[in-house]
Amino acid sequence: MVQVTLGSTGITVEKNAFGALPIQRVSGKEAVKLLRKAYDNGVTFFDTARFYTDSEEKLGEAFEGIRDKIYIATKTGATTAEGFWKDIHTSLKNLRTDYIDIYQFHNPDFCPKPGDGSGLYEAMLEAKEKGMVRHIGITNHRLSIAHEAVESGLYETLQFPFCYLATEKDIELVERCKSAGMGFIAMKALSGGLITNSAAAYAFLAQYSHVLPIWGVQRENELDEFLSYIQNPPVMNEELAAVIAKDREELLGDFCRGCGYCMPCPVGIEINNCARMSLLIRRSPSAAQLTPQAQEKMKKIENCLHCGKCKSKCPYGLDTPALLEKNYKDYCEILAGKAY
Repeated sequence: MVQVTLGSTGITVEKNAFGALPIQRVSGKEAVKLLRKAYDNGVTFFDTARFYTDSEEKLGEAFEGIRDKIYIATKTGATTAEGFWKDIHTSLKNLRTDYIDIYQFHNPDFCPKPGDGSGLYEAMLEAKEKGMVRHIGITNHRLSIAHEAVESGLYETLQFPFCYLATEKDIELVERCKSAGMGFIAMKALSGGLITNSAAAYAFLAQYSHVLPIWGVQRENELDEFLSYIQNPPVMNEELAAVIAKDREELLGDFCRGCGYCMPCPVGIEINNCARMSLLIRRSPSAAQLTPQAQEKMKKIENCLHCGKCKSKCPYGLDTPALLEKNYKDYCEILAGKAY
């Protein structure tokens, strides 16, 4: 068993955390089953958010009566102090608890600080003083804001995308958090489904002793895979290194990570999936991506207004309309060679 301590928080957990975004897509009964199975097998850190529809409620039901045996991190996307208080009271009610272990600002487009005029950090401090929050965190997809959060000394944890497709700048951020005594929570450890070898993903992250990966779990077979790593954690070897090298050669560069912050689209294009469809088809079973429903979603790209809204909101600076166009062209070529 490998454990991780999240910086100065003192939170020490098994190096497999449960990302609870996907459980909003399954029934309450199935979600509770997955969550309890994870806990029964050694997972004690669970990450959710106010934005993840009923995810918090499912955690609340699963862990009622054993709240003191687990750690819960959730998030607020509020932009005002009033919105902050509304969110935190809703989260506490949903989670059936009177405190949140790590309360995180959810991908803000600035780094909340005392005196910035938003009132957000002041509200967070007040919530901590009242015992509603035990540790203050922030999540982001922008390197500039992540670095600002580290420099500020105001945050105990940073949640940021980190996987074996990381750039040197990403790795620099991870090491900087370690030097600052700041906990690092790795989201997108499978790059939104583009990484299909979880053993290679785990082995890469295992090289960073202070990093806690959160694995998005929706199906029991996915959970079983990560649970198996508790007793038999994958270690980097020539075979896994070769997988990583091949994936980096294929995927590094301008590809959509599927974060969804470009949404919504004014003409209803599901950008976070459509802008990376050709990669998804080539890297996972294609049947689901070639259904009539999927084709209908891709066809909406023809209605793109080229308004630039998605491009302006992309935290990775991608030319999203160009990516959509390229993926639609590739998709049509794939369809042309597919018999139905």
